[in-house]
Amino acid sequence: MARRTEIDPAAVRSAVAAVRAWLLDDTRPAPARTELAAAVRGTARALAAAAPGHSVEVRVPPFVAVQCVEGPRHTRGNPPNVVETDPRTWLLLATGLQEFATAVAAGTVDASGGRAPEIARWLPLVPLRPDRE
Repeated sequence: MARRTEIDPAAVRSAVAAVRAWLLDDTRPAPARTELAAAVRGTARALAAAAPGHSVEVRVPPFVAVQCVEGPRHTRGNPPNVVETDPRTWLLLATGLQEFATAVAAGTVDASGGRAPEIARWLPLVPLRPDRE
C-alpha cells in the first residue's frame, strides 16, 4: 500500500487538468464533485509532501486537511497556524492563477497564525498558464 505522503505528480497534473476550464472561467459549470475532490486532495497532499512538517494546517473543506511546514508539532486543540479556503480558491492558489497575499487580502483565504503565510513559498504546485492548453 502506498504511503499517504507518496504523490504521483502525473495523477495530480491530470486531476488539475480535469478542472482547468472551470478555474480559468468561473462562468462554466462546476466540475463533478469527484473531479474537484481529486484535484483538491492531490494538490493539498502534494503541498504536504513538498513542505513536510506539522506546524501549519491547510484546510479545504469538505475535501481535505493536511499538516505541513517544518516546525513545532501541534497535537491538541485548535492549531495555532491555519490556512483555510474553499476548493476553487485553493486550486487557484495551487495553480498560480492567484497569489496567496491577494487571496488573503480579498478574504477568500483565512490565514491565522504567524507561520500560515509560509505556505506561499511552495505555491504554485501545478502551474497553469491561461494562454496554453
